[in-house]
Amino acid sequence: MESSVSVCPVPFEQQPINEYQELKDSWFFSWATLDGGSYSRKMAWIWGWSWLVAGPVAAASFPPQKALGQFMLCGGAIASLFMVFALVQMYLGWCYVRDRLTKPIVFYEESGWYDGQCWSKPPEVITRDRLIVTYQVQPILQRLNKTFALLALIFCLGSLIWFFL
Repeated sequence: MESSVSVCPVPFEQQPINEYQELKDSWFFSWATLDGGSYSRKMAWIWGWSWLVAGPVAAASFPPQKALGQFMLCGGAIASLFMVFALVQMYLGWCYVRDRLTKPIVFYEESGWYDGQCWSKPPEVITRDRLIVTYQVQPILQRLNKTFALLALIFCLGSLIWFFL
């Protein structure tokens, strides 16, 4: 007797478990799965390289030799925007996979946009997918939320410092 997983009509690349694995193995999205130190280094890497754009923009408004504090705060805020863009991209990718894993019905396309189908997951697939969400995907989304919160806190502190400069 065949298991219901093996008769899944959803194309391989559209199966939620394979979408999850592809995201987990991808160069960019896998950053969110790294240990704390490696993840922090990747975020710092984005922030540091963002200064290639942020530095000249901040210097045009606040020359470093005249207003070093404003230059640093403005440049740091602009560089942080690049981090926000990267984090939003990561967050949206992981939310998409979470939603596909969580839903009991999978929408898929057999050959193009015009022939969408739905497949109801059997109970064992629903259970497996929800376990993956609970123990693998949710911690990633929590980490990203904490990073967003930390960036918001840093931005607020920077605004407060700006007020006193």
